[in-house]
Parts: sequence; structure tokens; C-alpha cells
Amino acid sequence: MATCPPHPCPRAPVDGAPAAGPLRHAHWWQRAWVRYGALTTLLAISGLVILALVREETGTEGFLVGLGLATLPVPLLIAAFRWLDRVEPSPWRNLLFCFAWGACAAALIAIVANSFATRWIATATADPSSADTLGATVIAPVVEETAKAAAVLLVFLFRRRDFTGILDGVVVAGVTATGFAFTENILYLGTAFGTDQLTGGTGIASVTAATFFVRIIMSPFAHPLFTVLTGIGFGISALATDRQHIRRVAFPLFGLLLAMGLHAMWNGSSAFGEYGFFAVYAAFMVPIFGLLTWLVIWTRQRELKTVRTELPAYAVAGWLSPVEPYALGSMRARRIARQYARRHAGRAAARQVAQYEGYATSLAFLRHRGRRGRAGADFVVRERELLDELWRRRETARPALDYAARITAPPVPVAAPPWPVHGAYGYGYPTTPTQAPMPTPYPAYETPYPAYNPYRS
Repeated sequence: MATCPPHPCPRAPVDGAPAAGPLRHAHWWQRAWVRYGALTTLLAISGLVILALVREETGTEGFLVGLGLATLPVPLLIAAFRWLDRVEPSPWRNLLFCFAWGACAAALIAIVANSFATRWIATATADPSSADTLGATVIAPVVEETAKAAAVLLVFLFRRRDFTGILDGVVVAGVTATGFAFTENILYLGTAFGTDQLTGGTGIASVTAATFFVRIIMSPFAHPLFTVLTGIGFGISALATDRQHIRRVAFPLFGLLLAMGLHAMWNGSSAFGEYGFFAVYAAFMVPIFGLLTWLVIWTRQRELKTVRTELPAYAVAGWLSPVEPYALGSMRARRIARQYARRHAGRAAARQVAQYEGYATSLAFLRHRGRRGRAGADFVVRERELLDELWRRRETARPALDYAARITAPPVPVAAPPWPVHGAYGYGYPTTPTQAPMPTPYPAYETPYPAYNPYRS
């Protein structure tokens, strides 16, 4: 049950807990700064160790060359995942953790475990060549995908509010794999450069050029593609109810197994003959990449539809203006709203509009889960937190969203009913959007709105 006060009020206590402040008897290891400090220290140590190992393998000059070339696809991949995540953006701290885990912790685990397993197989079989093949096609996929999946699992468990569906799994897994591929590319490109220095290879015929073409030009998405299958499994698990125990466990495991299988096929493509790599690339990698791209874009459109469907109930209750559900359910309208705020009130206002859009999207997803019986016990508290965040930013965000809704509204025929109609209200626009008047700030509300039950409509 939520009401709309004229200003934010303190959050209500939950189950007898104090209204504010940390737990009185929390142990030292339960404090947030202790956990953050331990995690940061772990990643920093892993980064230093992996840096030393890669530099020892490639040499200083090879390391610098590999670092420069391996950096090239990283901004493009991160930008692609951020674009997919624009409906409900993940916090940057989560993405930074995922990238650091992939580049440092997962890469260190993979190097140590793969080297140990390959040496053990070579010693046991007395056949180093078959040990390398077995290590690349069996050991490496299992170790690497498990190490990368650990980051997805940690975000799923400890940042559950930020992990609500398939797109969140795709983004978390993809950024983790991007970090892992970054470190791996430094190693491969640096080693190739060292080989060219010994053999005198230069230009297009060099090993460095061939490695760059295969890993950076043709398949920069390879590792993200593998791990995204794991992320989709966790995303489906996030959509399950608390009673669907088998689904919550089975889909992440199934996604992990698919990631391992595709990774093994990719690593073993060289054993399929002279053109095995290109056959696997054309027959499996490209179609799977296209299929997953379609899936995440379709999921993103479904999320926008959820925003347009769920938010009108809050507009009826008075928390949102009548046009906001439409504007918040359109990526173009969102962009125009941020541009309007930046142009008229500066970067700080644009940032508040972006935050408003994010909180409103989280509110829509929360209500959607609640109507489907997937909301947790903290539904009411979480709903109130999100509504309070919207209320604090309403004076800046509402004029911008109103302007964006007017600009993006389609022309309405004279004989047609007013557009759009969401639930119990309608809102009409001029036939020519460019003739719409400039919006003015909404006045502050003096009285609270009536109580609202989000499950009622």
C-alpha cells in the first residue's frame, strides 16, 4: 500500500528493525566496507599476479604490443552491452566488478588450472601434443567458463535487485567475458609478437597480423558469446518464482553446459581439417551470434512494453503524469527528454532525468513481478523506495518527459479517438507535433494522493 506525500518521508521499519542506521550487533565481517575491501584486495592481487605472468610469458615489449592491440575491441563491446542495457541500466560498479573479475580473477584461475591440467595429462600419457589438444578442447572450456560464471553467480546472489531478467544476465556475462578476452588477447598477441621477433616475420604475413585478424577482427565476440549462454540461464532463473526450485537451479547449469560445449567446439575447430575453423565459424558461431542478438533485442522490446503496461496504474494514482508511461516506454522519447533537460538546465538535470527513467523502469518491473507472484517479501518497502526516488526528481523530470511525449506522439486523425489511452485515462496531442507548446514545470502537490494497491488493477 503506497501513498503519495508532498515530500519523501522516512522509510518504515521492517519486521521490527530500526527505521534507520546499521544493525546494532552486526559482526565485523558483515559490514559492507569489509566485504568491499576484501573483494577489491582479491581482485588487485589477482591483477598483479596475472600481469606478472603475462609479462613473463611475452616479455615487456610483447606485453605492451599485446596490450595496445587487445584494447581495441573493448570499448566497442562495452558500448554494445550498455546499449542493450539502456532500458534499465545496471550500476557501473557491477559492470566494473564483472570486467575486473574476468580480466584478473577468472584469467588467473584459467592460466593456473589449464597449465596444471595440461602438464598432468602430458606426464600421465607421455604425449605432449595430445595433451595440448585435450587441454584446449576439454579442460580449457570447463575451467574458463566456470571461472567466468562465478562472477555472474556473485552478482545474482549479492546484487539481486539489479539482476531481474535475461538482459541483466546477458550484460553481466558479456562484460565479464569481455574482461577475460582482454587479458587472453594480451597473452596471445604478445606471444605472437615475440615469435615474429625470433623468426623475422613482418607485415601481413606475420604471426601477429594473423592472430590479430582471427581474435580481434573475426571473433572479438567469441568469449562473450560463450558466457552469454550462462547469463541467459541465470536470467531465466531470475524470472522464476521461489517455488520453482528446479527451474532456478537447472537453467543456470544448462546455460553453463551450453557455454562449455560451444567453447569446446570453437577450440577444437582446428582439428576438423584445414578449413575447420572457417566451417565452425560460418556454421555455428555466426548463426548463434545472430540468434542471440535477435533474442536480446526482442527481450528489450518486451521490457519496454512492460514499462508501458505497468506504469499507467501509478499514473492513475497520481504518482506519474498521464503521458509519462508512454514516454518512459520509448527509447526515443527517453533520449529526447534527456537532451531537453541538458539543453535547458544543464548536465545535472539530464542526469536526474536519466535516474528518473531508471527508477521508473525498476518500478514497472517490480510491479510486473508482483502481479505474477514473483515479488519478494520486501515488495512494499522496495516499491516505496522507488516511488520516493521518483518524487525527489519529479520537478526536473516531468517537464522533460512531457516535452518528449509531445514530440514523439504520432499524428491523430480528426475522426480518431484521443491518443494514447492507457488504462483509465486518455491524453490528446496536436495533429502536428512541432506545434506543441513548450511544457512548464509541474506545480508541487500540496495534498497526498489516496492510498494505492498495485495489485488491484
